[in-house]
Amino acid sequence: MGFLAWRATLRRGRDLVVNGNADATARVPPPAPAGGSFQGSRKAFQKNMEKQSKILQILSNPNALTLFRVAAVPAIIVLMMFPSRPTTLLAGLLFAAASITDYFDGYFARKTGHVSNFGKIMDPVADKLLVSCTFIMLAAAGWAPAWVVCIIIGRELAVTGLRNIISEKGEDVSASSLGKYKTGFQIAAAIPLLFHYPYFGIDMQAIGTIFLWAALILTIWSGADYFIRFRRLLSMSQISVDKESLNR
Repeated sequence: MGFLAWRATLRRGRDLVVNGNADATARVPPPAPAGGSFQGSRKAFQKNMEKQSKILQILSNPNALTLFRVAAVPAIIVLMMFPSRPTTLLAGLLFAAASITDYFDGYFARKTGHVSNFGKIMDPVADKLLVSCTFIMLAAAGWAPAWVVCIIIGRELAVTGLRNIISEKGEDVSASSLGKYKTGFQIAAAIPLLFHYPYFGIDMQAIGTIFLWAALILTIWSGADYFIRFRRLLSMSQISVDKESLNR
């Protein structure tokens, strides 16, 4: 009898454990289906991809890059009105970023075929505005000679007027290799001049001054080259007009 009672007690204990585990298991809520979390992550991924594609479309729009250069001008002016190490560093980085867009807007315009009259007009205007205003602020801060800045800006205005006259005659007004070198040296001079303060033991003002003198030489040289080419085109067009009048 004692053995049978002990055996019945073990059975009741076993049934209690099994039934208790079953009840505990029944009280645990079922896990959420895996499909719902997958759908949520998929939607979030699609939204991120759409945002990235919109950003890429804006960055690859040539007119947007041109307008960025125009918008960078007042920011650089405001930063240079309060010259200090942080503000001049930001102005230099902003000028460098705006100058890089001068290459990419033309690249994207040719690649995507988004060549518009707005871009043809505003692209050179944005370039001249960015460079001229930057050098004016450098001269105001005393970091660039004012007479050098006058020559640079005067050359830009004169050549712009000449190119407009040449374009009216249906001639090629694309920039020459000298003009491209001039622009490169002007950018190379403006960036360290904007930084102004020494960084890592490097005298930014001295480096910018060296590039500025090289830019001045190329500015005068390329300007003279434009005037010589303009005189040749003007004389050739005058000769063609005289021939047409004689034939009549």
